[in-house]
Amino acid sequence: MLKKPKDHEQVRAEMGTLIEALELPELNKQFLRARWLEQVIWMDEKAWNSVLRHNVLRLTTIIGGVIVPALVSLNVGDSGATAIKTLTYIVSLVVALSAAVEEFFHYGERWRHYRRTVEALKSEGWQFFQLSGPYANMTHVQAYPAFAARVEELSREEVETYMTQVAKDKKAEGQTVPTT
Repeated sequence: MLKKPKDHEQVRAEMGTLIEALELPELNKQFLRARWLEQVIWMDEKAWNSVLRHNVLRLTTIIGGVIVPALVSLNVGDSGATAIKTLTYIVSLVVALSAAVEEFFHYGERWRHYRRTVEALKSEGWQFFQLSGPYANMTHVQAYPAFAARVEELSREEVETYMTQVAKDKKAEGQTVPTT
């Protein structure tokens, strides 16, 4: 079952409290909120929207694909034949449109891409907050430059991966590339 992400204002408030508690210059705290936190929230929302669209379109295609043969095999006689033909046509059209939209926008790939990136950003953030992993044995002031560099590296990798994998498929197919 899909779990909707926390309300963004709630996340901003919770994380804002943690950021405020850090012993960092105010400018670094502002950067944390503006760059890291907003990136996490934006990616989380993109992941949620993509998985939702992917699941709706895939389920529509699957369920409709099962219904069409059943409709075609119905033998209702002359009285309901027109209604069944019309219904079969409509369901077939919905299935084809659903499959085409999913194929064009690659919502499943987008979802996995955004989810991987947001989880990497979250993990990096928690390691920084807790001074663990690469930030162990440092203060937040000492760790901040490495953290900021890592966040920028993850952001650059996200754009590069999106353009070379998600968007590449579109160019190879001669389609326009939808924006992230």
